[in-house]
Amino acid sequence: MTNLTAIVLAGGRSSRMGQDKALIPIQGVPMLQLVCRVAESCADTVYVVTPWQERYEHLLLPKSQFIREVSLSVETSGPLVGFIQGLAHVQTEWVLLLACDLPKLRVEVLQDWTTRLDSIGDEAMAALAHHTKGWEPLCGFYRRRCLPTLMEFINEGGRSFQGWLKQHPVQVLPLPEPEMLFNCNTPEDLLVGSGE
Repeated sequence: MTNLTAIVLAGGRSSRMGQDKALIPIQGVPMLQLVCRVAESCADTVYVVTPWQERYEHLLLPKSQFIREVSLSVETSGPLVGFIQGLAHVQTEWVLLLACDLPKLRVEVLQDWTTRLDSIGDEAMAALAHHTKGWEPLCGFYRRRCLPTLMEFINEGGRSFQGWLKQHPVQVLPLPEPEMLFNCNTPEDLLVGSGE
């Protein structure tokens, strides 16, 4: 298996949900813990990037460690900034990036994707699933060496993964089960995500 690090982003405000998404139980397991377990089954090291470490410490899993997300300013926050702060700690060539609100992740799909990393051409900065709205940036793989270009993109005012990805070659990953990319943003989503 490819030497791999995972980064789980848990820095969102959960404003549409009305409560902290990371702590919402899915079949009795808090969503952040669920995602970290999946990440641990694919990666040697898992970093949880969040401004609220104290809120989640009781969930910590054996291979997971926290990185405190620091908001650079009101304008410079969001998943791209959290990813950069986690990426600065990564030593492996590839990193698996996951949002903390993906209750339907499939370990076997991620493990299949992991086995494909060695055959991805050098020019690709990322390997991601693609759907009608564009790339799926918060469930996929990035090369560690993308950090300087991400920093430059943010320093120039860029805030969206889609905007950054348009500037770089990306390898498409097959998506046999599109529902695994379902993410929970609202109470209505939660009913779908928990299978109720």
